[in-house]
Amino acid sequence: MPSLNSRVLTRLILLIIAGLASPRFPAAAQTPGTAPATVAHQALPPLPEPQNVPHPGPTNDFPYVPQAILPGGVVLPLYAPDSPLLNQARVREAEIYSLNRGVPGRIDYIVNIHNPSIEIHPAEPWHNTGTAIILAAGGGHQTLNVGPEAVTPAAFFANYGITSVILRNRLRKDGYSVPKDAVNDALQAIRLVRAHAANWHIDPNKIGIMGFSAGAELAAAAGLQYQTFDTQNTQPGDPLTGVTARPDFVGLVYPGPTPFSLNTNGPTVIPPDMPPSFLVCASSGDRVHAAWADAYFGGMLKQSVPNLEMHMYGRGGHGGGFSDRNDTPFGTWQFRFIDWFRDLGFLNKPGVETQAAKDVQAYVSQQAKFK
Repeated sequence: MPSLNSRVLTRLILLIIAGLASPRFPAAAQTPGTAPATVAHQALPPLPEPQNVPHPGPTNDFPYVPQAILPGGVVLPLYAPDSPLLNQARVREAEIYSLNRGVPGRIDYIVNIHNPSIEIHPAEPWHNTGTAIILAAGGGHQTLNVGPEAVTPAAFFANYGITSVILRNRLRKDGYSVPKDAVNDALQAIRLVRAHAANWHIDPNKIGIMGFSAGAELAAAAGLQYQTFDTQNTQPGDPLTGVTARPDFVGLVYPGPTPFSLNTNGPTVIPPDMPPSFLVCASSGDRVHAAWADAYFGGMLKQSVPNLEMHMYGRGGHGGGFSDRNDTPFGTWQFRFIDWFRDLGFLNKPGVETQAAKDVQAYVSQQAKFK
């Protein structure tokens, strides 16, 4: 039988343990019939404002200076400040940005472009392919939808060692002609990138253009009309004289009307060294643009232009850029483009002749035999 001292000691230990397990502070007395008291929580501090939101530059007494819309972008105007190709009455006006309401800092589109430019985002050196894609966004020539059709593609192409070049071309909405001004902007962009190829570690034989909707009108015309542009732009003193505007590839994404649909003065002339083309569109859900894509593809196919590829998707509509489109096949078209791109050698290291270039040369030689 335990002694009195051991029993007292045991009870004391139990009391100490019970005291440690009990609340440190006594519960507030509750009046019978009242609801339990609620604990007042401190309000959370307000969230900080979004950082690095893109802003256009100011309107000044000199030509507007285009601003980068992505971090690290190098922006070059397409023309000299005193160029007769610019509208000197409006070249000082600032661009206008429309930002996405749901995603702070994400730009949707730009308007009021009077000093057209390119914005370059070079590939990382460790996996640079030397390939550059000029991105011509759509918007019906009313807006330039750079968000879904330039910003998002630039991030995608960076994964493959491709330099992205965002084109800011002039718009019909602002009083410019598509065939005269916007198409020339695209061709001038190709020349400018090629002239600076060494600065950005770009292979001058791996520079092309991808256009979306209205931007595809510029891309298609660039592939077909570069010879005329080169001939007309050989002014003495122009540092770009002698630099060709020929794209090494053309991508047309749910395209607007190309010269094959617009030309009413006879067959569209296809240059002998026409670059390879990749086309993609929804079919019945975007039937007007699908018909324009088909007209381009059919015209090229009739002349046996090498390395044509077109994807028509059963489900889908117009626009959407690189979005996944609710996990439908149309949402994977960009990977089909990469398949085509890799097959033609554009994802090889800089300086390696592409399969596309070899096939173009063989096609040129074949045509020469029949002349």
